[in-house]
Amino acid sequence: MLKIDNLSYSFPEKDLYTNISFTLEYGQHCAFIGTNGSGKSTLIDIIMDPEKYMFDGTLEMYPNCRIGHVSQFSQLDKTKEITVFEYIGEDFIKLQNEITSICTEMETSSDIDTLLEKYQQTLDAFNAINGDDFENIIDKNLNLANLINYKDLMISELSGGEFKLIQIIKAMLNSPDLIIMDEPDVFLDFENLNSLKNLINSHKGTMLIITHNRYLLNHCFNKILHLENMELQEFDGSYIDYNFSLLQTKIELQELAAADNAELERNEILINKLRVIATENAESFRGKTLNARVKIQERLEKRRIKAPFVDIKEPNISLVTDNEPEEAIALKVNNYSVAFDDVLLENVNFEIKSNDKVAIIGSNGTGKTTLLQEIFENNHDSIEINEHIEVAYLSQLQGKTLNDSNTILEEFFDAGFKTCQEIKSYISNYGFEEEIINQKIGDLSGGEKNMLQLAKLSSSKANMLLLDEPTSHLDTYSQVALEKAIKNYKGSILMISHDFYSIVNCMDFVLIIEDKTIRKMSMRKFVKMIYANHFDKDYLEIEQNKKLVETKIELALKDNDFTLAKALSEELEALIKLLQI
Repeated sequence: MLKIDNLSYSFPEKDLYTNISFTLEYGQHCAFIGTNGSGKSTLIDIIMDPEKYMFDGTLEMYPNCRIGHVSQFSQLDKTKEITVFEYIGEDFIKLQNEITSICTEMETSSDIDTLLEKYQQTLDAFNAINGDDFENIIDKNLNLANLINYKDLMISELSGGEFKLIQIIKAMLNSPDLIIMDEPDVFLDFENLNSLKNLINSHKGTMLIITHNRYLLNHCFNKILHLENMELQEFDGSYIDYNFSLLQTKIELQELAAADNAELERNEILINKLRVIATENAESFRGKTLNARVKIQERLEKRRIKAPFVDIKEPNISLVTDNEPEEAIALKVNNYSVAFDDVLLENVNFEIKSNDKVAIIGSNGTGKTTLLQEIFENNHDSIEINEHIEVAYLSQLQGKTLNDSNTILEEFFDAGFKTCQEIKSYISNYGFEEEIINQKIGDLSGGEKNMLQLAKLSSSKANMLLLDEPTSHLDTYSQVALEKAIKNYKGSILMISHDFYSIVNCMDFVLIIEDKTIRKMSMRKFVKMIYANHFDKDYLEIEQNKKLVETKIELALKDNDFTLAKALSEELEALIKLLQI
């Protein structure tokens, strides 16, 4: 279907790929992963329009390959007066109307042969996309996405998440040879995410999907492409198996690296002794012995095991506050209501203590972001913030907190940093190399922009954080780093999220929006609800045990205890098999 061989490509400010190669076969569902800013979206752009880019290497596509594409930032057209059915079936309806028009024209035309040829071409195109059965196919996919009741709804009435699913259904129904999607999961609520999983798994054709969503990664893919450090790793199998393979490779390489280091240290000690002897006694054989040892050391350095590809840098996200408040009520919301065309929230009441970490959850379009913005603005009669609380805000609309026309350097000067060196040192913890410090923020990836938001947020040293979808666009390593930072943060957090991994790993309790109001839910009940809807009965327990064993392996590797790490990896493999039953 698709073959890329020794492809290299660079931007003016950095190299992206060096001689990367991979193939995509018919029917493969491939997850495309890698750290933020590694060039995943750019590679998709190259595949979509190779003539536009000057790259080295070759890109071969199946002849006449038709590509369906769902972009990362697709916008809902609120002015388009068209139903969901008409939007999805646009190509079918167009061909159907053409066939009807040709038949009508044939009744009065004398040029029957030309019309017959045109009729046959249109009919072939109609049959190629299963035109006779297109309404049943649309219904089947709307059912899979739990959107069958939206069939006759106007497109303009959909939420952003619902529209994303409709776009995906449309892309699938046109029967492309290859479907490419760039982070289709971003901002989807729990139900819509499950619908996306069902749509992906129902599709029989080839798919290439950029995603960092751990739920989709664990349940949808049979091939992994991992782009990292300008190199690409190709793996045929599930994401869980791929991660286990990476861990085994890491153990092996780290053991070899430890042995190499030990040999280098022993040889260095011997060289130093020989240098002392050669200085005191200039016999030629001692000089030859020293030279021989130095050459051995040089050979050892050359063959030394380098940091493995699997040793990916996890950013050092640090959420800090200079003003850690005493335990008290940080935020109180009394009889809060909000409405636009319809009432979204009505008579909402809740409070958050100064060290609470709380998630707000609910379907797309239920008023979560509006509530968070009004808390940040703090000019609503129903919202009361403790006078000792300083609030900082991360927006899912990154342009609200970042200036796209600024360079990274300018953005942090605006945030109060005094010197260029101070900025370089600070943002290096968040994965930003020195050479891109003068890059425009508008040219960064979505994940890089979210990392910049987190860096600015932390530099404010506020003691209450309002986070609106903070894990969106972040790669899985950054998501884990953010979870660690949230756990270590000493202030309070109110976080909108559809990432139930982050909620389960970090939050104290949940505020759930249902029937236009908010009720408090314990983490135990939340976990039970999520796993009842999305997982088998024992999945949570097995996954928690898996995470515990992975932590033990990580500690064993830090101590260079490779015997223990190998024994634990066998235990981990047994747990992984249980997850795949």
